Amino acid sequence: MASAMIFPSRRLRATPFTSRVSKLGVSGFTVYNHMLLPTVFESLQEDYKHLKEYVQMWDVSVERQVQLLGKDAHKLACMISARDLTNAQTGRCYYAPICDQSGAIINDPIALRLADDKYWFSIADSDLLLWVQGIALGLDLNVEICEPDVSPLAIQGPMAEDLMVDVFGAEIRNIKFFHFKEFPFNGRMLNIARSGWSKQGGFEIYLNDSQLGPELWDTIWEKGEKYNIRPGCPNLIERIEAGLLSYGNDMNREDSPLEIGLEKYISLDSNVDFIGKKALLKQRKDGIKKRLLGIEIDGSEMPPLSMPEEVFKDGKKIGIVTSAVFSPDYNGNIGFAMIEASNATAGTEVSVDSKAGIRKGKLCEIGDFWSQVQSKN
Repeated sequence: MASAMIFPSRRLRATPFTSRVSKLGVSGFTVYNHMLLPTVFESLQEDYKHLKEYVQMWDVSVERQVQLLGKDAHKLACMISARDLTNAQTGRCYYAPICDQSGAIINDPIALRLADDKYWFSIADSDLLLWVQGIALGLDLNVEICEPDVSPLAIQGPMAEDLMVDVFGAEIRNIKFFHFKEFPFNGRMLNIARSGWSKQGGFEIYLNDSQLGPELWDTIWEKGEKYNIRPGCPNLIERIEAGLLSYGNDMNREDSPLEIGLEKYISLDSNVDFIGKKALLKQRKDGIKKRLLGIEIDGSEMPPLSMPEEVFKDGKKIGIVTSAVFSPDYNGNIGFAMIEASNATAGTEVSVDSKAGIRKGKLCEIGDFWSQVQSKN
């Protein structure tokens, strides 16, 4: 299986930047929203070390946009988002989990309000477009829904801001976190947000013309050479340290935002009647049955977890590890685990049935990893 190849087709799409990442030595892809997402270049640990010191350019075109445009765009956005978007401002980004009628999370996109009648939902890996279209059709809403020609390119790392200034000018420094603004590039206006799937700082450029992909990449690459720029991608080690959850890995349609720990992004006490609210209110009243936590796992360096591994306490299965890997800066194996609520307490000692055999582990709060990594550096 390790030597199997992936062949792009009309069902599995390349991106405006695939030609560039391929020439620069990408060594692995995964499939995400029917597109190619790079997963590693030098190695997981080498990419991780470089990301924390310099700057990387990530092809994250797979973060497709579900565009809502029209008179009822705002109404529909408020209906599908579990986070209250009633007062959403133009030029702002909002982490906006989306649930189905049972309260199960079906995506955790970033919502961008581009105008009074226009939203982009920058989605995780699921066919949200079809679901939103179905809701709009069923309710006869006055809104057009599509996937526009928009492909995000992320610039991440401690040197990201200086590089972006060299490309787009000093005004880029004035963009606040989770805000975005238009900047010109070769005759086009591109929305650029201070955001990205790492805690190293950076930006996401929303390219709105696929034909400009190679030119945008080459321009940034040339300016970035003095900053030791490299191609990169979302890094498993860094994201677990940072407590960044992956839809499809750490959460899916079997989980609710309350079980995942996303309470602060769920507006249960607002006046907005979003889809899934009734079910989530009942779950909050009755209590959750499981909870996502961090987990420290003893033993030798763990390779990246490809499939969930079972967690036990006193010989009884109490949950699964959803993601795990060895962290050099933490100097240990760290991950996330979905644990039954009665045992979901930080400090609880457990065992993990790993590929290397039974390992001891300890549950912790997800935010503990980042604070400890920061204290060691």
